[in-house]
Amino acid sequence: MTKAAPPSGTHGHDDSELAEFGYRPELKRTLGNFHTFAAGISYISILTGTFQLFYFGYGSGGPAYWWSWPMVFVGQFAVALCFAELAARHPVAGSVYNWSRRLGNPHLGWLAGWMMLVASIVSIAAVALAYQLTLPQISSAFQFVGDGTGTYDVAANAVVLAAVLILFTTLVNAFGVKLMARINTAGVFIELVASVVLIVMLAVHITRGPRVVLETNGTGAGHGAGYLGAFLVASLASAYVMYGFDTAASLGEESLNPSRNAPRAILRAIIASFVLGGLVLLLALMSVSSLKGDKLSTDGLQYVVLDVLGPTAGKGMLWCVLIAVTVCALSVHTAAIRLAFAMARDNNLPASSVLARVSPRFRTPVVPAVVIGVLALAILVVNIRQPQIFTVVTSIGVIMIYLAYLGVTAPMLVARLRGRWTPAGEGRFSLGRWGLAVNVVAVVWGAGMTLNLIWPRPAVYNASAPYHWYLRWGAVLFVAVIAGGGFAYYWFVQRHRTGVLAEHRLEAPAQTSEPTPASD
Repeated sequence: MTKAAPPSGTHGHDDSELAEFGYRPELKRTLGNFHTFAAGISYISILTGTFQLFYFGYGSGGPAYWWSWPMVFVGQFAVALCFAELAARHPVAGSVYNWSRRLGNPHLGWLAGWMMLVASIVSIAAVALAYQLTLPQISSAFQFVGDGTGTYDVAANAVVLAAVLILFTTLVNAFGVKLMARINTAGVFIELVASVVLIVMLAVHITRGPRVVLETNGTGAGHGAGYLGAFLVASLASAYVMYGFDTAASLGEESLNPSRNAPRAILRAIIASFVLGGLVLLLALMSVSSLKGDKLSTDGLQYVVLDVLGPTAGKGMLWCVLIAVTVCALSVHTAAIRLAFAMARDNNLPASSVLARVSPRFRTPVVPAVVIGVLALAILVVNIRQPQIFTVVTSIGVIMIYLAYLGVTAPMLVARLRGRWTPAGEGRFSLGRWGLAVNVVAVVWGAGMTLNLIWPRPAVYNASAPYHWYLRWGAVLFVAVIAGGGFAYYWFVQRHRTGVLAEHRLEAPAQTSEPTPASD
């Protein structure tokens, strides 16, 4: 096909990628290499995820749950490698949405984008809930609702704290990418330094050897498959952490030299998270004073830090965890905004012309920032009296993200098998002859872990009273309604309107608004 001429100017080469999709450049390119890396690693956020979910992994599988960390890394690293290839080829906003529709078709692309968008909104709420796991342990003054012993005290207080954080991320994202990048970069720097300091401080307080990761605490007793059943449940704690690396690519339209920087940022983010997170988890198990009692399976890593480092140093570290949670929520909100903008630009959402509008002052989509913030708050309000809010909300968000990732890796595998996949040009990231094998691993892993995530286990979705079938099957029902209802709306209403909006279209001779096939 005949491609539109790349826009002229300083960023002409960067913007030529947009021309392939028929978009004109609108977002301001200000993000450098470290900014894109920071966006990816802050979304993964090892101090957020490990501190939020250690209690669940340990309680479900004992110390041996640690092995789920390298297992999840291998599977997600295969996905990240596929995404790095795509980021080198197509570094555009709404990465998962645009990649899926380019590799597959517009219908699959819409479904992948829709699942990712809803998952991102749910994830903002889930990440914001992590404030409750940390702030009250720093000081009881942060327990605004009751004293923490009432049936709904913890859940209700979690919603209050989370609402404050979501309001903050909404305001920051509305005021432009430069402010977001500055806060995010500073927060990631603090998180990385704090992670290294925590690793060193835990290491000097070791009380037992690494063989601790072979202990199961008898957690397999209640499972038909023995410890394998317990391990599969516990592995969700790691699966809940290691995702979101695609954010580096989703900021491609605001990054300098994105086709080179985005792939590096994706891979560096997941590798750094694996190494630092794995060491934190391992050394926490080796240094905590006792592996007995229920504190490890209720208060998690927050308890370990206070137990090993003492109240002064321990609370100082918890403040760093709080910063990590803040920038993680900020990064998730940022990625959701770019995805909503990308879909709206193609007239693929209700009120697309409003959602795709870029503020001339802040050079960022302001309306999606506000709408996404309001929807995340609504999710919290619905769950305000739900004691199992942490695992339920987090699980639903992660399931849909894994499904959205499959919406990219599966059609990418089909394109490879049919000989339609063309990697980026010379000098850019490519898997070469390893591409097919890595892609197969990514698809098999994604399908297997999605099944593991959505399986209606009482231990995950209805661990405590009240016991209801709809709570146990809540994830299946929610995902089915979101996917089925959303796609029905698209099929009967939105697909008849789809196409790049005139105000976002790159006008050029022989230009088409639909993306070219992957084999162009």
